[in-house]
Amino acid sequence: MNGYFRAVIFVVLVVGFFGLMQAFSSGAGEGAGAVVHEAEAGPVPRYNGETEPILLDEQTVYEFPVRLTEQQWRERLQADQFATLIQHRTERAFTGRYDGHWRPGIYYSAASGQPLFRSEDKYESGTGWPSYVRPISPDAVYHRIDSSLWTTRIEVIDSFSGAHLGHVFTDGPEPTGLRYCMNSTALVFVPYEENPPENLYDWTGIAELPAYGRPDLRPVASR
Repeated sequence: MNGYFRAVIFVVLVVGFFGLMQAFSSGAGEGAGAVVHEAEAGPVPRYNGETEPILLDEQTVYEFPVRLTEQQWRERLQADQFATLIQHRTERAFTGRYDGHWRPGIYYSAASGQPLFRSEDKYESGTGWPSYVRPISPDAVYHRIDSSLWTTRIEVIDSFSGAHLGHVFTDGPEPTGLRYCMNSTALVFVPYEENPPENLYDWTGIAELPAYGRPDLRPVASR
């Protein structure tokens, strides 16, 4: 009988352990029902004959052109935007406003206001997140190796602010073979027929937003 109870206790402990691991990897502890995480990225993506964004060093802290304190970000962004852009969380699949969104126009960064993606490069990936084959310009985003969650993914960040946008994967269609899997909360869409803003926020007195192009990115420290 003692052996039987020991076996039952062992099974309960094993099931409980794997249940906790699954809950943790699905975003537990980041807010009730707040996030899920995308699939593994695999190797560092390469454009097929196209210029690709810069791959940043994972162990280096960089100083970006748009620099705000956490409190300033909280004041400028909505709660779900702050969770994605600054806290690196991921919205649940099929819940974002730009999943299944097909109007012609440009998707801007909700953090810095710079243009990131064109509607012509958007496609239906079936993943539940807005997906693109490439950014509007290689300078619009940076890639960074993301070693969180016991795996390796390639994070995509806004090149002006360093804000988290999503991840890029190597299972996309031609011509790049890439899938830029973005969070709707990281984007702001502006139709072509409307006048696009120079930037979405007034940065006067906080930081000067440089002209669109490659920012002056400076490493400031090593982690």
